[in-house]
Amino acid sequence: MKYRLTDLETVQQEGSWLFTVKDGTDEQEVFLIPCEREGEPPVQAWVNRCTHENQPLHREDVGVVNREGAIVCPKHGSAFDSCSGSCDNGPAADTTLQSVEITVENGGVYLTDSGLRFVHEGPVESDTDDVPGSTSHLRF
Repeated sequence: MKYRLTDLETVQQEGSWLFTVKDGTDEQEVFLIPCEREGEPPVQAWVNRCTHENQPLHREDVGVVNREGAIVCPKHGSAFDSCSGSCDNGPAADTTLQSVEITVENGGVYLTDSGLRFVHEGPVESDTDDVPGSTSHLRF
């Protein structure tokens, strides 16, 4: 079963698109990000967590910090390839982001991961604000 998330054009214009899914009883955030590598799908979907310290990569206040095709952790500066999810630097080196299955058809982006159910656009709704501030010395 597939669920239509958004338009490909929206992801490309906005630079990312955040949504919430449910895996059994747990909700988690996933973001779409353009992939501009020839031979790759035009959009990838990643669980919104750095592999180093479980920090969100996509934040409402900054979106996804993307530099030269890389998703940058706003806390530690590790950079993940937007197309492969792999990291070769910083505290998250030699790890890969958790992917979520999507397809792009006729200008639409669809959730096709059979283990996940779409909940809503945007972040997980929470009564607490547990997003840490950046401790990175990097400037973008």
